[in-house]
Formats: sequence, C-alpha cells, structure tokens
Amino acid sequence: MNVKFWDKKAEAKEPKKKKSFAREWGDAILFAVVAASLIRWATFEAYTIPTPSMEKSLLVGDFLFVSKLHYGPRTPITPLQVPLTHQTIWGTNIPSYSDAIQLAPHRLPGFSEVKRNDVVVFNYPPEEEHPADLRTNYIKRAIGLPGDSLQVKDMQVFINGKAADNPEKLQYKYIIVPTMQLSEKFFQDRNINLDGLQYYESGYAIDASPELAKEIASLDFIKDVILLKDVPGNAEAAVFPHQPSKYLWNKDNYGPIYIPKEGATVAITPESLPLYERVILEYERNENAEIRDGKLFINGQEVTQYTFKQNYYFMMGDNRHNSLDSRYWGYVPADHIVGKAVMIWMSTNPEGGMFDKIRWSRIFNTIN
Repeated sequence: MNVKFWDKKAEAKEPKKKKSFAREWGDAILFAVVAASLIRWATFEAYTIPTPSMEKSLLVGDFLFVSKLHYGPRTPITPLQVPLTHQTIWGTNIPSYSDAIQLAPHRLPGFSEVKRNDVVVFNYPPEEEHPADLRTNYIKRAIGLPGDSLQVKDMQVFINGKAADNPEKLQYKYIIVPTMQLSEKFFQDRNINLDGLQYYESGYAIDASPELAKEIASLDFIKDVILLKDVPGNAEAAVFPHQPSKYLWNKDNYGPIYIPKEGATVAITPESLPLYERVILEYERNENAEIRDGKLFINGQEVTQYTFKQNYYFMMGDNRHNSLDSRYWGYVPADHIVGKAVMIWMSTNPEGGMFDKIRWSRIFNTIN
C-alpha cells in the first residue's frame, strides 16, 4: 500500500490573481473615505467663518481647525448618512441622510470640559428641520457655563454678580457722522467690514471696537460717533424667551437668567416656565411633556419642579451688536457641542484683490 504524506505539486501555492485597476482604485477610495471619516469624527474638522458675528476675533473668510479631542467626539445621532457630508450631498439640495434611525447621543472622554470664553462650534439648537447632530454649525464664545447666573447690564456681561472679562477684540455698532462722503477705502484701511456697513441719512453705521470708534471720532472730518445701544426697560421682542410683556430685556440689558446644569432642580412657575420650556420639551428628550394653560405636564401629571438631564451653555458673539446668539434663542445643550476652535489654517479676504486676497498674517494663528 502506497501512502502519500504530501504532494509537492499540491503544496505549491497558486500565484495570487492581480487585482484589476478598478478594484485597486475602489479599495483605495474606500480606505480613504473610511480614514477621513474617522479623522473628521474623532480628531479635527475644518470649518469656515461665513458671518461677522465673531469679528474681530475671527474674520469672514477664516478657515479653522476645530478639535473634537478637547471635549470628546460625539457618537452619531443620525447614523444613516453619506460619509463626509453634512446636510446635503455635495453641490446639490439632495439630503445626505435619513432620519429613520435616531440614536441616543453619547460623548467619548475628552481633554477638558468647555471653559469660560472658549470659542466653540455647535449645532444651532432651534433648527427643527434637521436632526440635532446635522443642524447648521454656529461658532460663538462660551460666556455662561452650567449653573451660572448671567446678566447683561449696559452692554457689560455679569456672571454670578461679577463683571466678566470682555474679549480682547469686542465690537459694537456705531454711527459715524462725517462732514463729507466717505469712500470704501476709508473703511477698508481701518479693517471695517463692508458687508456690515449701513448707510444713514446722517452717516454710516459700522461695527467697531471702542478704541477704533475713539480713533475715528478724533478725525477732523468726523462730526460725531454715536454708540447705538439699548436702554434698560426697553423690551426687545426678538430676544429669548420672546415675551416682552413679562421680561423687559434687550440685547444690551438682559437677564438675570440661570443656565441649566445637569442634576440641578428648578421650580416651575408661570414666571420661570418660559425660560425652560424649550429645554424641557425639545432638548431633554421627554416623550410625554407638554404645556397646558401655562403649566408643565409630564406623563399627564402637573410638574412644579424639574431636574435637568444635561448641561447647557450661553453663547455670545464678540461682535455684540451683530450676533445672533443665546440672547435671541436661549441655551446650547451639551449634546449640540461639536468642538473647540483651535487654529486658523487659512484666511482669505472676500474684499481683497489679486495681491491681498490671502491674509498671510492670520495663517496658523491660534484662537483665543
């Protein structure tokens, strides 16, 4: 009887078939998409500044790196999404996601918590047409932290009764009254955003720092520079919580208002309910919460106090008179926080010409 323990011919491996050109490119593209998606989700993501609400700290045309590592990356709430998109597929109005599946939000550990005066990117909370993690990205400064009492008096922010440190490049709205017509170059030479420029019968409305306004007022051909600010007691219907008959608040005289903190309990009264109504109904994921006759009901029972399930923040722009921020739409939930703006990697001037289109002095600047 002949027994074969091995067959050298059988032992020899058949040579691997070479991948087709299309297969190689397909694998490379798949790997690149997966890698880029992971980097974008867990580490850094690039953003651009489209509006002047943070001037002059950040300028229209600044391109930023936003760190997900600082506060910890969020797990996806909307998992059915085309990779590397936000709300629509590139170059179209076709939605890039399906909200058929919505997951509970979680956050992985980060380097730190949100600190006062951090420049933060977050999803715009009142936007209802998209899931929470796909709402429009906003960037503001975290002025109020969970558990703070915040008030604005004569444009100055107070936190827990003490005057807060103002951002270095704070701006307000001024009217310039000149003795002659001013050219665009006058404003460009002083780094005044032309998009924010408005014409009045007597002059021009601009966004400027107090120092720049004082400098302009000293010019021979300027008759007056007037700070546009609201007076106490002049209720502004547009400010949160949008009840001017009850809260005589405006953008320059606002609050006091308590910023919800996870685990903190507040009394629910006719006076306090408007301040927390959206939080309880929209952000806290209470399935059976409703307002009836000015009272809060959860699971059919009237509630006279409420304990918050997550932290909230009060965000403001450094361009205080040209910023749609928490004064107008309320608190930012912790699960809407995207990341911390850390660096400007490129900056282009929308008003610049061929030779001054790039703001070279801003490239690779850190953000404070």
